[in-house]
Amino acid sequence: MATINSYLNFNGTTEAAFNFYKSVFGGEFAVFQRFKDSPMAEQLPEHEREMVLHVSLPIGKTAILMATDVLESMGQKLIPGNNFSINITPESEEEATMLFNKLVVDGKIEMPLEKTFWGAYFGILIDKFGVQWMVNYPLNQ
Repeated sequence: MATINSYLNFNGTTEAAFNFYKSVFGGEFAVFQRFKDSPMAEQLPEHEREMVLHVSLPIGKTAILMATDVLESMGQKLIPGNNFSINITPESEEEATMLFNKLVVDGKIEMPLEKTFWGAYFGILIDKFGVQWMVNYPLNQ
């Protein structure tokens, strides 16, 4: 069965927010990546390269709080309602495809489900009720 976690979006304050959450919940970041370390770094304005591409903070035995900074240069805009996503981690590529295809019925694909440079089978969609979902199957399992 797939697991579900929260994924937050910030307007350049991801690092500060997650240092705060780490002080509240304890633990260490499982992942902390900046846009400057991604294949798209050269396409971004200098000030966006230091922003957070992805951070994850395990909380308790099974929960993971994750986040990113939105990039204005890519047409992203943070507005109430899109500052979070529900992240699903399925147990297989097949389950990822099935869940993505079912959730997107009468909805909208934001990022097609595909293999990514960070080693995941990943896609983003907005369902017919306006809820944003991320389907993320790690390929290195």
